[in-house]
Amino acid sequence: MEHQPFYRDTWAEVDLDAIRENIEAFIRYINPKTKVMAVVKANAYGHGAVETALTALEAGAEYLAVALLDEAIQLRKAGITAPILVMGWVRPSDAPLAEQYDVALTVFQKEWLEEALQTNINQLTIHLKFDTGMSRLGLRTKEEAEAIVDIIKNQPCLHLEGVYTHFATADDIDSPLFHVQRERFQDWLAWLSDKGMQPSMIHTSNSAAAVRLPNDSYHFVRLGISMYGLKPSQELSIPFELKPAFSLHSQLVHVKLLQPGDTISYGATYTVKEPEWIGTVPVGYADGWIRRLARQGRVLIEGEFAPIVGRICMDQFMVRLPRKLPVGTKVTLIGKQNGKEITMDEIAEQLETINYEIPCNLTVRIPRVYIKNRQKIAVKNPILNIF
Repeated sequence: MEHQPFYRDTWAEVDLDAIRENIEAFIRYINPKTKVMAVVKANAYGHGAVETALTALEAGAEYLAVALLDEAIQLRKAGITAPILVMGWVRPSDAPLAEQYDVALTVFQKEWLEEALQTNINQLTIHLKFDTGMSRLGLRTKEEAEAIVDIIKNQPCLHLEGVYTHFATADDIDSPLFHVQRERFQDWLAWLSDKGMQPSMIHTSNSAAAVRLPNDSYHFVRLGISMYGLKPSQELSIPFELKPAFSLHSQLVHVKLLQPGDTISYGATYTVKEPEWIGTVPVGYADGWIRRLARQGRVLIEGEFAPIVGRICMDQFMVRLPRKLPVGTKVTLIGKQNGKEITMDEIAEQLETINYEIPCNLTVRIPRVYIKNRQKIAVKNPILNIF
């Protein structure tokens, strides 16, 4: 992996060993006949698509999944040859490009297939998606499905490799929809069989469903959030340890002693009541550390929690220090320090969202430092090679 420098005092660390161990734990847990499809869309949930994909394949994953054709091509250009499925919609005019890069596409529209066939494709691998209750993408009616199956049967250039659906509430243990969707999908499989269609890949289980159905997840589980060491929901019990792979760090770049009456940041929303040491941290909402975190946000400095004070700016924010500390002191925004921890779930709770959103929103301004065997093996700074 290429080493690229960065010139700011903020960085994320991605523990590739944690990703590997999380995947290996799932492989031990699920049916030995069920394989792993590693979901590396959205830059691997902010962790880095190429590095995560390579690690997942080393750990035993046999298939990769992305949301965009662009993401699939990025992996191919990085030298990754493993099978890749694009789970999102792709323009039918780009079907030849998918064929060129040996990428499987998701299909659920008759009109899409008809347009794609006008592009002179030679051998396009496809997966049919059935909408069993997510109401996002997928076939819903037998009439739609019948038309698509007829086209596939009569077009040798189309290779139906897989069929799948996506559960809307697998992480909600009390939701009856999860079981309804399973039954609907089983009905679809029976219908396909009656039509003489026998795809070699059937996959339904995301991370939550893989936990709930370790012996009933068909040919593949699609590991997403749990691969990165995060739980799909707090109520879902996971019978093995998940190791968070992502941490976020910075350093103090300025330290000052403020006196009673002094105010901090835009809008002067924080007024000092007694002499306080205040530190400036070079992270802001342009990095994805959004303003709402100022309400109850905190960081770790020398193993102690330090609250955010005043509004978060575009590029920096201020914290109340436990005492005078030197410029350059390490600040942990997400992760562990001296036995204490700020988790991704804590940040998500403060922002009234889910843990998935946090690493995805931490922008390309933050370099990613990759750790393997406790050694830094690569640094990716997208700013320096984005254009």
